[in-house]
Amino acid sequence: MALEAAAERRSAPALPWRLVRVDGLWVYDPTPTLTALCAPAGPRDTARLAAAFHTTIAEVTAALVEKAIGAGAPRTVCLGGGCFANRRLVTDVRRLLQTLDVRVHVGSAVPPGDGGISYGQAAVAAALLQKGT
Repeated sequence: MALEAAAERRSAPALPWRLVRVDGLWVYDPTPTLTALCAPAGPRDTARLAAAFHTTIAEVTAALVEKAIGAGAPRTVCLGGGCFANRRLVTDVRRLLQTLDVRVHVGSAVPPGDGGISYGQAAVAAALLQKGT
């Protein structure tokens, strides 16, 4: 959330990034991104760097989804996890995925981070108790 606040309302192009294959899976290699963040050209502009980081993570997420769809995954994505409490990231990822004709779901009744995990654990426990197992 601090990073989202630091980005203010700025927009910035993505920092360098790349995807690599590891054990048959596409993964994000953060080395180029972190290198660019740690050694910015010119004066350090925190808002620009924070905005660029958001753009980068959104592009990487969309690229990973695109790879998964290319491998046969459904064209439906559920965005969850604590990072999706960041409204800017949700907005950017949703926009990029929709341009790929991907159906995007974002939780609204259950929090995206630890609260949602706890809720899910409680729901599973309740179902198991009801079944008597």
